[in-house]
Amino acid sequence: MKRKLIAAIGIAGMMVSIAACGGDSDDDGKKAGADGYAGETLTVWVMDGSSPDQWQKDVAAEFEKKTKAKVKFEVQQWNGIQQKLTTALSEENPPDVFEIGNTQTPAYAKTGGLAELADLKSSIGADWSETLNESSVFEGKQYAAPWFVVNRVVVYNKKIWADAGIKETPKTRDEFYNDLKTIGEKTEAEPIYLPGQNWYHFVGLAIGEGAELVKKDGDKYVSNLDDPKIAAAMETYKKFQSLSKAPKDKDEATPQQGEVFANGKTGAFIGMGWEAGIAIEANPKIEKDIGYFTIPGETADKPEGVFLGGSNLAVAAGSKKQDLAKEFLKIALSDKNEGALAKANGVIPNKDALQSNLKGNAAAEAAAPAAAGGGTTPLIPEWAAVENAPNPIKTYMTAVLKGKSPAEAAKQVEDEFNKRLSQQQ
Repeated sequence: MKRKLIAAIGIAGMMVSIAACGGDSDDDGKKAGADGYAGETLTVWVMDGSSPDQWQKDVAAEFEKKTKAKVKFEVQQWNGIQQKLTTALSEENPPDVFEIGNTQTPAYAKTGGLAELADLKSSIGADWSETLNESSVFEGKQYAAPWFVVNRVVVYNKKIWADAGIKETPKTRDEFYNDLKTIGEKTEAEPIYLPGQNWYHFVGLAIGEGAELVKKDGDKYVSNLDDPKIAAAMETYKKFQSLSKAPKDKDEATPQQGEVFANGKTGAFIGMGWEAGIAIEANPKIEKDIGYFTIPGETADKPEGVFLGGSNLAVAAGSKKQDLAKEFLKIALSDKNEGALAKANGVIPNKDALQSNLKGNAAAEAAAPAAAGGGTTPLIPEWAAVENAPNPIKTYMTAVLKGKSPAEAAKQVEDEFNKRLSQQQ
């Protein structure tokens, strides 16, 4: 999937009051009878790249057969979707069902824009993955349904690793580091391309340490970057980054790390599976040398923590077709259709038992083992403003890589971090 899953950017300051628009769930007073919901049309917003055409056709056919209603899929672009969705949810006829970034969900739930889905969770969600479902819950209530996530893996050059005499992929963090050092010692290749501001990978390391990026101070959230667990994650990042020639003040998209990897002189990088496609597009000959493995954790039995970026499906509180919307979700999220989506797009499905659908997709197979121990950025509405450029977490990372202690770097960005959490920019 050559696209980026947006993670809670730009919502702050644009949410309008939509709580008053909440509808009842009486489908305009109509309940399904012998004719089902004949004559009804359900509007579903999905993001560009999320669901293949065939998946949409299959779900629509099954939905129509079961309910006698039709479904109208409307494909949306990520660019500008926050404003567009916010506006739509405040109007009289919002989309009935819509895809929403997993870390965006709390902000919309707080405004009252999302219908509660506790009954849906009870009926079909007993075995939803806990880590995937976490973002669908706000203040203890179910406001969305987990759809899928993706996470980072190690993309590596098999030829370079073989030239260094490495016969097996590493299973622990220390083995990974030592293998990269060996590449540096025995080949002319750069062991790993790891720019200083690959902050989603850093978030994954923090998750692996059991750390939280924010903490409660009275009734508000403040920076928790001075936590020793955060410092430990940053020290791990610094250790691996020392093996890279990548700039300490740039992220993985500046330049695109897949394009750097395409030169055939880089042992590995940490990124999304689809980023290998960037390398192949730039240099088709490298395709045969590309491999993937799960980012190794401290011990062999537990992969490294990863950031889970993905999407949930939600029902508009203002929809007059909430019962019908839930029928759609039961079909879209069925094991058959969830498994088909995972197989087609190489995404991690919402149930661990459905990961068998990833077989044969090397990048997805490498990503799947880490999903159970993954997590997200803080699931609070206040978080959105933190990620706006210049991201203070990126500033923190660069400061550490350029010589400041984690404590000094945390202090440097604390005021800005807290200002953003209070949304007083």
